[in-house]
Amino acid sequence: MASSSQTSPRTLYDKVFDNHVVNMSEDGTAIMYIDRHIVHEVTSPQAFEGLQKAGRKVRRTDCTLATVDHNVPTSNRKSYKDSASFIKEADSRLQVITLEENVKKFGVNFFGMTDKRQGIVHVIGPEQGFTLPGATIVCGDSHTSTHGAFGALAFGIGTSEVEHVLATQTILQSKSKNMRVQIDGPLAEGVTSKDVMLHVIGLIGTAGGNGSVIEFCGTTMDALSMEARMAMANMSIEGGARAGMFAPDETTFKYLKGKPMAPKGAEWDAAVEFWKGLRSDEGAHYDRVVKINAADIPPTVTWGTSPEDTIDITGTVPKPENAKNEEEKGKIERALTYMGLEGGMNVQDIKITNVFIGSCTNSRIEDLRAAASVVKGRKVAEAVYAMVVPGSGLVKEQAEKEGLDRIFAEAGFDWREAGCSMCLGMNPDMLTPGQRCASTSNRNFEGRQGPGGRTHLMSPAMAAAAAIAGHLVDVRKYQQGSIVEPTPAVDIGVDAEDVPTTQQPADAADDGVAQSAASPEVSAPVSGAAAAMPKFEVIKGIAAPLERANIDTDLIIPARFLKTIKRTGLGISLFAALRYNADGSEKPEFILNQPGYRESKILVVSGGNFGCGSSREHAPWALLDFGIRTVIASSFADIFNNNMYKNGSLPVVLPESQIAHLLEDAKAGNEIAVDLPNQVVRRSTGEEYSFDVDAFRKHCLVNGLDEISLTLEKEKDILAYEQKRSSVWPWYDGKAYKGKVVQPKKTDW
Repeated sequence: MASSSQTSPRTLYDKVFDNHVVNMSEDGTAIMYIDRHIVHEVTSPQAFEGLQKAGRKVRRTDCTLATVDHNVPTSNRKSYKDSASFIKEADSRLQVITLEENVKKFGVNFFGMTDKRQGIVHVIGPEQGFTLPGATIVCGDSHTSTHGAFGALAFGIGTSEVEHVLATQTILQSKSKNMRVQIDGPLAEGVTSKDVMLHVIGLIGTAGGNGSVIEFCGTTMDALSMEARMAMANMSIEGGARAGMFAPDETTFKYLKGKPMAPKGAEWDAAVEFWKGLRSDEGAHYDRVVKINAADIPPTVTWGTSPEDTIDITGTVPKPENAKNEEEKGKIERALTYMGLEGGMNVQDIKITNVFIGSCTNSRIEDLRAAASVVKGRKVAEAVYAMVVPGSGLVKEQAEKEGLDRIFAEAGFDWREAGCSMCLGMNPDMLTPGQRCASTSNRNFEGRQGPGGRTHLMSPAMAAAAAIAGHLVDVRKYQQGSIVEPTPAVDIGVDAEDVPTTQQPADAADDGVAQSAASPEVSAPVSGAAAAMPKFEVIKGIAAPLERANIDTDLIIPARFLKTIKRTGLGISLFAALRYNADGSEKPEFILNQPGYRESKILVVSGGNFGCGSSREHAPWALLDFGIRTVIASSFADIFNNNMYKNGSLPVVLPESQIAHLLEDAKAGNEIAVDLPNQVVRRSTGEEYSFDVDAFRKHCLVNGLDEISLTLEKEKDILAYEQKRSSVWPWYDGKAYKGKVVQPKKTDW
């Protein structure tokens, strides 16, 4: 709890962070209380399994909400009887059924496939009022940053942290840096928040926000709707940030008022009064400030295989020979080869085969209205398959009330059910090799939407225009005289009594709060820390050299291999696109397929920003399963860096000049040693390179300690915080749905 005596100016991030500190250690590691935890089927099975093995319960079911989204088919559900018969892919079916069983077992609120409220985690939280300003919000999904649009501190976590939050309702955090992105002025015609965010990422790069929380501000940001703010906060993770935040204002309060899980009556009034104070103080310190004139932002798309590969829709694809250096030249050449493009070609000459309008970035009602305004009265180009996937069942219902589904259908779009769909290759909605998609999603990594698929990111209106044209096109050609006037936002919340189909345990609490904040149902405190991981002291051997920057988690292990409920067995799929040919045979040129490196325990990487992308913990699991326990690079993506520590692995940060020497050693077959107790990397010559490591993390790694047990030793502090929280900020105590909920006999689809 922040001290009332604090007088120095603080940022929005500082205020929310300070308000949630349960305990602060001398090294700056805080036990932070988590107000809201959203759970889905991909990153939770191993976490629930860990709880069961340890005999622990979910500490705050009232502050936990689960749904299915990544794996679910988005095909028509009229024939749905149960997940076991409806989901055809065995591994997807297993993950969904496992979550259905776990929410029953642990008493967690759940929106299943027969529930109107089911949808993408980052769509359902806001529309239910589960997301609140000033709250701390986590989910096993990197795009949890979406909820920062409300002034919440929201970030993605790995599966180990999912288990930690379920068990303790806390997480271990160190303070991030403060970064401000200020954008002023009116947006030009055809420019949306998606264009703005792509422009920002193109400017700062995918590592520009590493180690920081970005606060978005300025007159441009003030004028945005909540849907538009969510799209920007969502993609702050693509700019490398830990989270993105907007100060809550009247737009925020209007959006939330009356939502099912939002506070009511006098409690609402008190909450709003408190939320109004969640603005950065005059004179607050920012470690980095980026200022942008809105007039300089054009309709923007991506051309390459990274969200930073952005370009004006009227521009041309970059030429390798114009690169600033050899590293950038190689990156451009690699992207052009994968994307099947030529440097210098006009962006609007790029033909497409697919259009995807959906994802946690752009699947809300405002997004669908914008796309519908472009396609109304027009037809999808021949040989283009275009799909629209609403972000939730409630968005779908609202769109159908407005007739948007008919507009899309008449134009030739496929109108789908709610889910993550083609955003990532984890469900039946995938690109095939060589297909090119105009996509409203958030990532364009190699194979992101399916093996060999090519992705161009853009706004819903731009994607709709591309569907009509059959190629990337300037949306302004379709908007002049045809754009519809903005429709006021419609409240698409729904009360519990309106939806009798929630798949919750029959014995769920009836009193509106699943577990009292003053006396949460928790497992007994554990005395002493349990050893849960192999101890990490000194790792010796020949390192495997990998000379490539911005290695993302989808490259480390593609999404199609993540449909598992175990932590093991992923090593065979490590770097699948780099290791294997299409027929499954090995590529002999890839380093880990070469004699001398197949048994490497150390990976040395040049270029930095290793592990950018998803918060899914499968990437470090795959490295560990292969046998790699430490990665040496000049920088790591924040979430990946954290996930390595959680799994007993060590990320070592060294300058590129020293990495160059280690790469020489690796190529020459000379052994190196990574000595954690002494915090040095030791060459065979005897030369040593020192590295920094957080004292608490070092302590846990060297001793193989379980962080959950360590945290539960602070049980008295956690309980005291909960009691004070209920007294000072009662609106953060979760409001479960009242009344006993029964299993559905049929769906309402």
